[in-house]
Amino acid sequence: MLGFFLRRLLSLLVILVAVPTIVFFVMRLVPADPAQVVLGDQATAESLAAFRHKAGLDQPLLVQYGKFVSGLATGNLGNSVISGRPIGAQIAAVFPDTLSLALGSLLVGALIGIPIGVVTAVRRNTWIDSSGRIFALLGFSFPSFYLGVLLLLVFSVWLGWFPVIHTMRGSSIGEYLHKLALPALSLGLVQAAYVTRLTRSTMLDVLSQDYIRTAFAKGLVARKVYFKHALRNVLITVITAMGLYTGTILGGAILTETVFNRPGLGKLLIGAIAQRDYDLIQSGLIVFALIIMVVNLLVDLSYSFLDPRIKHA
Repeated sequence: MLGFFLRRLLSLLVILVAVPTIVFFVMRLVPADPAQVVLGDQATAESLAAFRHKAGLDQPLLVQYGKFVSGLATGNLGNSVISGRPIGAQIAAVFPDTLSLALGSLLVGALIGIPIGVVTAVRRNTWIDSSGRIFALLGFSFPSFYLGVLLLLVFSVWLGWFPVIHTMRGSSIGEYLHKLALPALSLGLVQAAYVTRLTRSTMLDVLSQDYIRTAFAKGLVARKVYFKHALRNVLITVITAMGLYTGTILGGAILTETVFNRPGLGKLLIGAIAQRDYDLIQSGLIVFALIIMVVNLLVDLSYSFLDPRIKHA
């Protein structure tokens, strides 16, 4: 286990070097001048030159890259080109909101998708199975941002159960969870549709295995066979897919945060892109990549807990 962990950690370090490099040089291909965006079209050539010098944008590209990498190595993400505020502080302020939204949507997807997938597989070719497949199809058909608008219209505007403006600051834990519920449901229902279909197909495959037929032949209770023997093997595939789906969840979180007007890394990143804030965009993308890598590492490490037969050498 230790050797596997060290190898995976080494691969993460390689990726952590590659991702910032790719992001840095791709951002420099964007056809826009941050100085022009900040100072406006009426800015003089002297003021534009002064701004570029102050922000370090007039330095050679390799010099800018060297400062960027050295800052990452020391944990210093630098200051925003636009606002001048420390980037690390801006990301730290909104990171818990994005993390809670992502975890909440994963929880919604698992709590809804796994039971429906198991039941539809067990009740194959019945009205229950048909209803579950229709649910999965509808979930795939509705983008998370469109579903978010519908949920806002019904539960916030018509019923008034949730706030329309999701300001998170100054809330107690109960109020925070209340405001988190609707965005997490919006993002989680799309995840639930994906998990439902995957769980159903995997469960059908597992139920056709010889050891399941042997368990029934020995007279074991059906519930025990389904949830103790079959589901444990299904979860390995489902958790792997959910780990790989993390990038899609984070992408959906950007749109969900915008629709619900809640703070988060996604909304921060959208604002940085609109203002051509290179350093903030780079740092935000690197944080997203780091989250995805850590989640997939945790998924790999969870295999041995779900199935003792799996050993990490």
